[in-house]
Amino acid sequence: MKDCFPFWERLTANESTELETAALVRSVEAGAAIHTGSADCDGLIAVMDGQIRAFILSPEGRELTLYRLVSGDICLFSATCAVSGLRFDVSVEAEKSSRLWVIPPAVCKRLVARSLVFANFIGEIAASHLSDILWLVEQVLWKSFDARLAEFLMKESELEGTKKLKITHEKIAAHLGTAREVVTRMLRYFQSEGMVCLSRGCIEILAQEKMERLTAKK
Repeated sequence: MKDCFPFWERLTANESTELETAALVRSVEAGAAIHTGSADCDGLIAVMDGQIRAFILSPEGRELTLYRLVSGDICLFSATCAVSGLRFDVSVEAEKSSRLWVIPPAVCKRLVARSLVFANFIGEIAASHLSDILWLVEQVLWKSFDARLAEFLMKESELEGTKKLKITHEKIAAHLGTAREVVTRMLRYFQSEGMVCLSRGCIEILAQEKMERLTAKK
């Protein structure tokens, strides 16, 4: 647990004991919903292992990934009721089977009120999440879709440690907030340009340097 909270050594004995006693371990399977919007308040989530993502959902049902979290990362938006003034209608799901530390909302509220160390950490996490979202807004507003798709594929390759990505066009569309048909058309263009090779359920990156040049220009 200490690995997920870098401020641990600066807590008082009572604060660390309260945090450790209250923390719950939650196991989730890939695809499972972890948090379903502002109506829920599940508590502060820290990823022990696995991978989760936070996303927003349009009234039409279209998804847009805000950020993805892996081992050692923390999700604050599942505990918005514990932080005054922080209200976002964000959903969280497991992309891979994961184990999570969950700090209940009531404990978060008490520690925010009593511990300057914990309150500062929450502020840092909130600022980091906001920075990620502002970066995403810039990408959506100012960057062309071919550049966004190329950047997503490169990041996915880095995250998975392979150039052969087992991901569907529909899943990519959910990450990027667009329609599956748009993704399919652009991937076919990438294939015609020799950047990727498409097969059923798999996208193999063939020319990463070409993709990097594409993202750098736009």
